[in-house]
Amino acid sequence: MPFKLGGSTRSARDHREAEVVEFEDRPPQIGPLAMEQRLWPRTMPEPDEVDRLFSQVFALVGEAIAGATHALLAGDRDAAKELVKRDEVVDKLIGQISTTVQQQLVHGETTADERREYVAILRMLPDMERNGDLAEHIARRAARGLGAEMSARSRGLVERMGEVATTIWRETGDAFAERSAEAASFIDDLDDEMDDLHVTLTAELVAGTMPLPVAIELAMVARFFERFGDHAVNLARRMATLVVGGPEPVSAGPD
Repeated sequence: MPFKLGGSTRSARDHREAEVVEFEDRPPQIGPLAMEQRLWPRTMPEPDEVDRLFSQVFALVGEAIAGATHALLAGDRDAAKELVKRDEVVDKLIGQISTTVQQQLVHGETTADERREYVAILRMLPDMERNGDLAEHIARRAARGLGAEMSARSRGLVERMGEVATTIWRETGDAFAERSAEAASFIDDLDDEMDDLHVTLTAELVAGTMPLPVAIELAMVARFFERFGDHAVNLARRMATLVVGGPEPVSAGPD
């Protein structure tokens, strides 16, 4: 039975062959999805890249909190200003970690355990970034010369808070590197000491031994140290959850 097309008489087979020839002559159509996929790198970053970047962030933030404490107490304004600038490096590294992990989740060949770890890492990044910011906030107060106006007792308390914060952060970094769940308990104990120091320093400020503007700025510094400990605890708990399972820890809350 002839097949009519556009007024001409052709067999159905002739029509199908003509369609094939016409299709082959047309250039391939590239849709938006295909074009978008080509923007991603063909070579996925190695999983070890995430650990390497995390180690860099832990090192930089650890140096920042120790350096900010020293600059505040020593009155080293130049060192404090340098620490403020360095916070941008921390932010960029955290952005790299986020990009790398998302690429692995979307385009990498990952196992269920790897995907679970990548999601946990994405949830850790806000606490990492906030602690970098908190160290930067303390450095800003040091750059303004706050340390010279502090009482002797408040200086001793701030010095101890800096030591505790540095230890907490080092232990948190080790817990991540070793994928350790046991460190969370020790970090909790250190954070309890930080909370006690915060209360003691607040009482010193209320006693009125320093001018009011100095007391207000120092109260902010005490708060920054206290929140630094809280974010470290949250990171350690997320690591413990990743290793042994269980419910996700609640957020450390606003600073």
